[in-house]
Amino acid sequence: MKGTSSFRRRRLLKLALLSGTLLLTTAAARPLAIGGALQSASVGTRVIGGNEMLAVWTLPRLGVSVRNDPLDLRLLLGGRELRYSPDTGWQALGFALSAPLPVPQITDGSLYVPLQALLALNVGVLADTPDLLDIRAPASVPTTTLPPTRPAPGTVATTPVSPSPAAPAPVPPASAAPVAPPAPAFTPVARLDTVRISRTLHRTVEVQRVVLELSGLAPHSVTREARGLRVSLPGVSAQSSVQTLPSGDTLSVTQTATGTNVALATGGGRSEIFTLENPHRVVIDTTTYTDTRVPPPINPDQLPTGVTYRHSGNLHLLSFDPARFQARVVSAPQGRAMDVAQLVKGAGAVAGVNGGYFDPASSLPVDLVAVGGLMTAGSLEKRATVGFTAQGEPLFGYPRPRYVLSGSWGTVTVNAVRSRATPSLLTAFVGDGRTAVGADTLTTLYLQPGATSVTRALSGVNTPPAGTLAFTFDPARYPQLPRAAGQPLSAALNWQASDAPWPTAQDALSAGPLLLQGGRVVLNPAREDFDTRTNIWRPTRQVAFGTLNGQPTIAYLEHGTPEAFAAALARAGMQDAVRLDSGSSATAYLSGGYADLGGYLNTVWSRPVPNAIVFVPKTNTARTK
Repeated sequence: MKGTSSFRRRRLLKLALLSGTLLLTTAAARPLAIGGALQSASVGTRVIGGNEMLAVWTLPRLGVSVRNDPLDLRLLLGGRELRYSPDTGWQALGFALSAPLPVPQITDGSLYVPLQALLALNVGVLADTPDLLDIRAPASVPTTTLPPTRPAPGTVATTPVSPSPAAPAPVPPASAAPVAPPAPAFTPVARLDTVRISRTLHRTVEVQRVVLELSGLAPHSVTREARGLRVSLPGVSAQSSVQTLPSGDTLSVTQTATGTNVALATGGGRSEIFTLENPHRVVIDTTTYTDTRVPPPINPDQLPTGVTYRHSGNLHLLSFDPARFQARVVSAPQGRAMDVAQLVKGAGAVAGVNGGYFDPASSLPVDLVAVGGLMTAGSLEKRATVGFTAQGEPLFGYPRPRYVLSGSWGTVTVNAVRSRATPSLLTAFVGDGRTAVGADTLTTLYLQPGATSVTRALSGVNTPPAGTLAFTFDPARYPQLPRAAGQPLSAALNWQASDAPWPTAQDALSAGPLLLQGGRVVLNPAREDFDTRTNIWRPTRQVAFGTLNGQPTIAYLEHGTPEAFAAALARAGMQDAVRLDSGSSATAYLSGGYADLGGYLNTVWSRPVPNAIVFVPKTNTARTK
């Protein structure tokens, strides 16, 4: 029964062709066989614009002579010929078309023609099934390209009219010289054989590749233009063409008197040009950031050496080789917030993640921040903290650091770290050269880090220089403290913790909660005084700093609760992890990326933050001021 149905379809198709009527099944891409021999997948049919089509470059295998030019297309089989140009449409020579043919299409750099055109040329069909198109093997395969279409001498090119099937093809006068394709005004050193196009979308970053494949080695030069570029190929012959690429860019190939020009109108994309060999190719990679409302993604194929990217589901991990990179804490100027990318670039780093919690109104941290051995924001003394030694080794735990002042009179513990002076308290502040401290009735002592005597003693409002320790107090409440420059005084950080070697810490940042310790989930919001009923505990974007296989690692969860985050990190094999400020602050940035746009693990832009943990190459660990 199956064989009978196939025979009936072939008979109906033959009768339809003889009567000038084309009967086609519903368009669907199919593999192609020639004389019963199945061809590769690239040779099969494609459905474009609702029509089943074949690439022109495959047609010589079916016995069809071709001119593969979208501006001057020719298909010849026996005494039948089809011609197409955008100006005139389809033209039939040697027979009549009873119905219009679909327009040829350019897809992925190849010119395609409708299957109806081949059937009209009387290409022999052995089997026409929903799963296979089998064409009779030709007696011979053409090896030459048809010459360009030209009007007959003494005539004016007009819209052609198909002659009747009985009308003989026009014969030129005996005196007319045969028309040959024009020879180029130069001796070609190579030919532009193929133009290949590919396009990939990474989030909202589009990467388009145009490959100009040449028959031999040839020089090229590039001219950058306002909205694209032009590649000149002197001594190269080519067929002129214009096509709109899937990206919307326009690619024009023009034969000139000295070679070939290839113009690519990219609409503002950033293009990189290089060559490949065997065969010789000129490659144009164009990267376009199509929607700046969405952060560009990282490029996993071009990571900095020593950086590893892993992801599983909605969990993303960036790990850093500790032999190459050192983690540090960096801060924006007092009272300011900055993008994490700005903080990374300002420190000469390659990557970074946002830091601890802060007050959005003032952009001031609400918990511990220590940079370069100086505590710039005081500790709440209850939240999980990550710290770093001078060698970049991470520390995890619950320190409660306080400044302690010492002299011959004994020691006193500083109450708070902030610029705003309080008469009843002894306050500390690390000067930035622009923030004022002190008050009319209070004394402020300046002390250089590591020094053992007072640099200056002032009363009233004053502005300590950058990097200077300033201690403000009421002399009546702290009579033991010095009152003049040169008097003995030293300051030290008492970390008040034994869960890690905190006295070796140079940088530290408190956030919390602690998610993992020794590979186990240790989440305990009550210990760190987190209210799980508030927004800070809602399902949202989560970010953390931790270690994985001995490497410091940034972790990012696209959406979830702290509990879900901790469980995902444990499954991924992380050993220790502290959650950082999450939600609208969550940012994980890596330099480089597509067209050097930089890349983000977060798919939503975050708000600026006052501090971050960054990764600095160990060849560039000098601290920026």
